[in-house]
Amino acid sequence: MQRRDFVISSALASIGVAARSLPFAGVQPLSAGMTTNAAGRAATRKILIAGGNYGEAFIRYMAELTGKARPRICYLPTASADSPAGIVSFFRSCASLNVSPFVQESFIASTRQNKGWDEVFLSMDGIVCSGGNTLNQQAIWKAQGIDTVLREAWDRGIVLGGASAGSLCWFDEGTTDSRPKELSIVKCLGFIKGSHSPHYDAEPGRRPLYQKLISSGQMQPGYACDNDAGIYFEDNAVKRVVSARAGSKCYYVSVVNGAINERVLEPERIS
Repeated sequence: MQRRDFVISSALASIGVAARSLPFAGVQPLSAGMTTNAAGRAATRKILIAGGNYGEAFIRYMAELTGKARPRICYLPTASADSPAGIVSFFRSCASLNVSPFVQESFIASTRQNKGWDEVFLSMDGIVCSGGNTLNQQAIWKAQGIDTVLREAWDRGIVLGGASAGSLCWFDEGTTDSRPKELSIVKCLGFIKGSHSPHYDAEPGRRPLYQKLISSGQMQPGYACDNDAGIYFEDNAVKRVVSARAGSKCYYVSVVNGAINERVLEPERIS
């Protein structure tokens, strides 16, 4: 057993999560090209983001959005360099939920992984992407072809989501701390049109930079989320704004009559 697997398995055992949930043994891919639901209608494309802290409340809501009795939820920790601590935290968040949790690392070797990205991700009902370095995440996904598979997952109606890098990754662009010295712009997958700023209330530099970039035209208008607050999108439409903490909010930031406008999107509480 690899040292990483031993650490994770030991931690999972301590919180009552079976180590066998860690790999994806027995996963069966869906039929190639399937983009409709059981009724033959086009699948609804779903993304659930949060500005920070994608914990139990958000995973529970993602599970509900799948429409499955016991959905398969996969954690994709590319942005955190497959951090064991993050993986353990994900399984801990899932421990009290009626879900089947999985993890798919990105730093892998073919000698110990015999399933392709499509076989793994397209067999899931939900995919949660970790926080971390968004720039590195995007580069790795592109190099590995994970970006293409995630788009297919989205088209099939598999619920996508995450917080921080795991929320930013779905937009055209946004603000990131992925480079040295200062916050900057990062280009992402573009599933959701426009821009995004996570950690809007938690990191002092986020709000003024986001407003400055949108005001100057350097960045498209878009959505900002406080930690513990998030937005559920169907295609590119906002369907619900939610929060797991009192006082946390989301915002639509744009230019109106030549001035920056920050419109508050009041959330509903989830738990």
